[in-house]
Amino acid sequence: MVDATHIRLQADDRSYFSLLKKDIHQRLLKIGMDTTRIAEVDIITAEMTSNLFKYADGGEILFGIFSEEGIPYIELISIDKGPGMRNPARMIQDGMSTSNTLGAGLGSIRRLSDTFDLYSIVDWGTIVLSRIYIGVKPLVKRGLIIRPIVVSKPGETTSGDGFTYKTNGKSFKLMLGDGLGHGPAANQAVNEGAKAFKVFPDSSPVETLRFVHFSIKKTRGMVANVTTFSSEKGEWSSAGIGNIAAKWIGPVGSKNQMSYNGIVGHNIPNTMNDQTVNISEYNQLVLCSDGIKTRWETTKYPGILNHDPALLAAAIYKDHARFTDDMSIIVIKVR
Repeated sequence: MVDATHIRLQADDRSYFSLLKKDIHQRLLKIGMDTTRIAEVDIITAEMTSNLFKYADGGEILFGIFSEEGIPYIELISIDKGPGMRNPARMIQDGMSTSNTLGAGLGSIRRLSDTFDLYSIVDWGTIVLSRIYIGVKPLVKRGLIIRPIVVSKPGETTSGDGFTYKTNGKSFKLMLGDGLGHGPAANQAVNEGAKAFKVFPDSSPVETLRFVHFSIKKTRGMVANVTTFSSEKGEWSSAGIGNIAAKWIGPVGSKNQMSYNGIVGHNIPNTMNDQTVNISEYNQLVLCSDGIKTRWETTKYPGILNHDPALLAAAIYKDHARFTDDMSIIVIKVR
């Protein structure tokens, strides 16, 4: 089922910390993580909340469950609007502190995580990423990295935003959809669209959108972007209908992809064309639903493209999430 990828756990009030830790603990029991590993995640969660309490304003933790090469893993992303760090690499060392505390928190998180990354700007805040695999972490392979953050509108139990993708040899195709409105009916529209997307064999984004359009006419409809990647041709191809923002990012610049007006399932243009760009110019793509404000630029985040793509997604979410709708950021990177 296509739904939110992360749950949003507020961590700006110490009275919520014990409930937050119990929530994560119970979710780990349900997916079958062994008790020793759960205890380590408990420590990671405790260190994250402790740092948020000591140093942060407006702190929150995003928690998600994923799979890579068939191996499940959990992802914890701590986001704050605190003072930031002048020397993040130094602060990761065990025993380092900016106050009269032990200061072992970030070092402990790094040591207990299978994947750890951190991004911080002075007077902006800090993002900490931790991934823990239920099994052996897969080896890094060449290809695409997909890092999503999809969060339901506050107060909703399901997301009207959702993404799905499929691979076929050296080709890849992804769709991000945003059902009209929010809640169960919007989620139904996106899931019907995902079913159609999965069975349509053509690689053309435009033809895929046409097929999805006719397949979801009985739903409330959605806006959507379909993007393909061909390693043989070395190019992206993309088409969008409605207000899904798409931006290609390269070593020396970025390029917006223009969407067509319309609603998939209700009315779409008769004439549409796929937009194609070469990966030598743009090796990353960022897709955002309208739950994310559009006026973001990677230049605001010096050096972030050298980090895990999830940190770029989290930074955009941190600064541009509306919280009046479902929110999605999908970052895709060629490695």
